[in-house]
Amino acid sequence: MDEVTGEGARTPLIEADIHVIQRILPHRYPFLLVDRVRDIQGTTRAQGVKNVTMNEPHFQGHFPSEPVMPGVLIIEAMAQTSGVMIGAGLGLLDQGALIYFMAIDNCKFRRKVVPGDQLLMDVETLRGRPGGKVWKLRGVASVDGEVAAEAEFTAMIVLKGD
Repeated sequence: MDEVTGEGARTPLIEADIHVIQRILPHRYPFLLVDRVRDIQGTTRAQGVKNVTMNEPHFQGHFPSEPVMPGVLIIEAMAQTSGVMIGAGLGLLDQGALIYFMAIDNCKFRRKVVPGDQLLMDVETLRGRPGGKVWKLRGVASVDGEVAAEAEFTAMIVLKGD
């Protein structure tokens, strides 16, 4: 069965728009931090897109005179991109899956991310397998080809009834 339309044979997702993202992730405004995920290669790698706008609530206080996207939100956006990749790769649409951070390692911030930037988040699986609950991933977030942040993170996927 097609993962998106529910018709025909199952077709692997290679791109997820905001409607598909919301069928995989439980996050909603103001904490949904990825607008699109493209180039999904199963549970191996994908690229997330976050269009950074001045309308986001964190810019009211971080910092009013010079708005900068908090680094922890960049890492969260990479994790959400990974969640969409894994959810799409495992066919977890409408399954109510929750994904919890377990660890963040080797985190580095390289450049500011400001309103008007398009943040691209390239994520890849370092360790994890279908049926497994714990996944180790690596993400690199960039703006205009310049690295903004990078990190490795470990997450646990919990399905309803687990």
